[in-house]
Amino acid sequence: MTGIRACIFDAYGTLLDLRGAVAPFAGSLGVQADALLALWRSKQLEYSWLRSLTAQYADFARITSDALDYACEVVGQEATRVRPQLLEAFDRLPAYPGARELLDALRAAGLKTAVLSNGTPAMLKAVLGSSGLLGGLDAVLSVDSLGIYKPSPVVYRLPSNALGIPAEALAFVSANAWDAAGAAGAGLQVIWVNRDGAPRERLPDGPAVQVRSLGDVPEALRVFGLVG
Repeated sequence: MTGIRACIFDAYGTLLDLRGAVAPFAGSLGVQADALLALWRSKQLEYSWLRSLTAQYADFARITSDALDYACEVVGQEATRVRPQLLEAFDRLPAYPGARELLDALRAAGLKTAVLSNGTPAMLKAVLGSSGLLGGLDAVLSVDSLGIYKPSPVVYRLPSNALGIPAEALAFVSANAWDAAGAAGAGLQVIWVNRDGAPRERLPDGPAVQVRSLGDVPEALRVFGLVG
């Protein structure tokens, strides 16, 4: 576990706080806000996996819209009334505290930084720009160029190809356990940001390191010998 030359980050839920998609509408959604977000996110992932498995790719903007339509129908008229604004808010998600500082610190330490995401290039440009993270990244990589979603192994080869760095010299940081497992299976050295203290997934591969926040990533890299 040595010789890391770049840190690759998942975007949604790792660097970007998904709660920002519903927070502006807490007044109109009330107690349904959390339920709407949870269903929206679960359907978003479910549709990405199903479309990958059935070879019926649609880009992440379409999947995000379809998932929101489903969630709004379940939640009811309160959500349907603000549906256009909810979709717009997804492109303006805030960064988690310390995210930009982390990117800057890693680059100051001589590491390259990148995002590897299901989002389309346009979605990622919008949300990373509005959140202030775009300037802290050397590359923004989208599955859209492949036409298949995470956790397909081919997705996790994108950073190596784009940066010219072998997989074993890449640290991959994600708050999504399934994403962490997929990256580990593809040979990346994975740090799982386990904010909620969830149990380890029952999957063949898993993260090398668990941390509780983005702020713990630099120390994890040092303690576990991933960087000098």
